Amino acid sequence: MAAVTYELIKEDAKSSARLGRLHTPHGSVDTPVFMPVGTQATVKAMSPQELQEIDAGIILSNTYHLYIRPGHELIRKAGGLHSFMAWPGPILTDSGGFQVFSLGDLRKISEEGVEFRSHVDGSKHLFTPEKVMEIEMALGPDIAMVFDECVSYPADYEYTKKAMERTTRWARRCKAAHDKKDQALFAIVQGGVYKDLREQSVQELISLDFPGYGIGGLSVGEPKPLMYEMLETTVPLLPVGKPRYLMGVGSPDCLLEGVKRGIDMFDCVLPTRIARNGTVFIKEGKLVIRNAQYKEDFTPLDHDCDCYTCRNFSRAYIRHLFNTGEILGLRLTTIHNLYFLIRLMKDIREHLAADTFLEFREEFYRNYLADEI
Repeated sequence: MAAVTYELIKEDAKSSARLGRLHTPHGSVDTPVFMPVGTQATVKAMSPQELQEIDAGIILSNTYHLYIRPGHELIRKAGGLHSFMAWPGPILTDSGGFQVFSLGDLRKISEEGVEFRSHVDGSKHLFTPEKVMEIEMALGPDIAMVFDECVSYPADYEYTKKAMERTTRWARRCKAAHDKKDQALFAIVQGGVYKDLREQSVQELISLDFPGYGIGGLSVGEPKPLMYEMLETTVPLLPVGKPRYLMGVGSPDCLLEGVKRGIDMFDCVLPTRIARNGTVFIKEGKLVIRNAQYKEDFTPLDHDCDCYTCRNFSRAYIRHLFNTGEILGLRLTTIHNLYFLIRLMKDIREHLAADTFLEFREEFYRNYLADEI
């Protein structure tokens, strides 16, 4: 029996959105779902207990960063990531491909793999598909991702084509090297912003029969309408009975648009990163709590939110925490931002079940502004 399976519960009659359930060795997760990012075996500022309290169903960690520190062999000795970080639920690890390719001049690509220098101490390393599988199997997540070549935006057609074709060859090598029975290995569709390359990537990866498919190389600087266009090209070609994961996307509007186009899984550092800088999601858009206008504002961050932060603290207090450099401030904004997105996904699932998803989407946009408040 496959380690991870996808149960399609319902398809929306008026869009490509769908309601489902992901079954993993560490529990089942309702989809569509947003996955908080715990890059270095921790979701920044959050304890595992707090993640459970906000109903985070599945979290993500990063192969590259955990390989650099503390090392995959240490985590293997600890009993794997679940034991190491005391997280009882499902975990997905990305392959480190995006991180390695973002190193720029610190890395060199060949057919064998990617030679790179550590961003921590400058030491030299080589990531091959086989090495990445060794690391991810040692880390022990429920879902591992293949090693792929992620291109930036903009990138010319020929370079993007070569990277996409290498990604397919690497996916084949990853599958051959992966033998952990209680772990699923997902492929990653590449092809940049070129429709024919996206189509070619999907067809080649489908022929290898992976249990799930990530969509990579988007949200890397391209305009949002172009990202949505690539989704409309790619998603309909993916198998109906397997999960679809849009990598690195996490703003509220992109979550709605991704769901509308048939995406089941999302992850992004955005909610935790902006929280640490004093920016929070509210139903009207983004609020910068450092702004002077909130000095005497004794209302919650979001009047319609029932997270721990909004139930107990005012904008004025949280602004005070940021202005005095108190750690509690960034913890409270992080709790709120993750809760906001997890609650948004829960609302989406409820409206999909009730056949009112598109109406909910329209209502959301009546309030939501992309600019900061």
